[in-house]
Amino acid sequence: MELRTQELTRYILPLREGGSLPGLAEADDGFRYAVKFKGAGHGAKGVVAELIGGLVAKALKFNVPEYVLLRLNPLFGITEPDIEVQELLKKSEGTNLGLHFLDGAYTFEPTAYNTDPLFASKLVWLDAFLTNIDRTRLNPNLMIWNGEVWLIDHGASLYFHHSGKDPLLAAKDPFPHIKNHIMLPYASKLEEADKIMRQSITPRTLSKIVDLIPDEWLQEEPVIGIVGDEYVMPSADVDSSAATSVAAKRDVYRQFLTARLADTTPFVSRAIEERKKLGY
Repeated sequence: MELRTQELTRYILPLREGGSLPGLAEADDGFRYAVKFKGAGHGAKGVVAELIGGLVAKALKFNVPEYVLLRLNPLFGITEPDIEVQELLKKSEGTNLGLHFLDGAYTFEPTAYNTDPLFASKLVWLDAFLTNIDRTRLNPNLMIWNGEVWLIDHGASLYFHHSGKDPLLAAKDPFPHIKNHIMLPYASKLEEADKIMRQSITPRTLSKIVDLIPDEWLQEEPVIGIVGDEYVMPSADVDSSAATSVAAKRDVYRQFLTARLADTTPFVSRAIEERKKLGY
């Protein structure tokens, strides 16, 4: 499991339908990418969530555009007239994340297709596992490309990392937001999907995915420690070297994902409960 690294060569236009203001750009391999910038909205945590979420989905055999690490130099997009975009690009110098652009893709609408209950159940499981709050009817982040459903935009996953919550406690979150999931009404095989998904990914695979997070993204904030169920800033005598910071924060994601996989009952049961509330 590895990622290519390319240089961004041409900024084409902002993709304003995304809340984090992604952009369409071209890299030195000649391909176009939807670029998630580390200087946007939630900062590096947004691209960390995008990378982890997308690679977990890919490991579970969902269609996901290729992820590529994209280097942005200080002169990139210098001719962009939009001041907001210029500021975003300046904050994003260094390594960003690109998704291979699905040219001609269009938004998936479940009522227009014979939606497979097992596929819907697997997708609900995935987003509950990742705590992805952004797969709703208003914003499905599902595209049809070449006749197949493709998953995009996982930047709203892993929201525990914005709250400073202990990853082991966060892993027990039943994820009540699943009630808003676009596929929940069709997800009639959640127990079957749970068994399949737990057998389809291992802690080792999750650990490898976490290892792919660029150190640069984990160096954006000071190292944190865990006391009880809260994160705290280190005292002056705590070793807060870059290496310690990166290792500590990388391990937070590793702990969350492996603990959540070890016990899927809270979020699977909650999804089943929410379906019943909807009358299914």
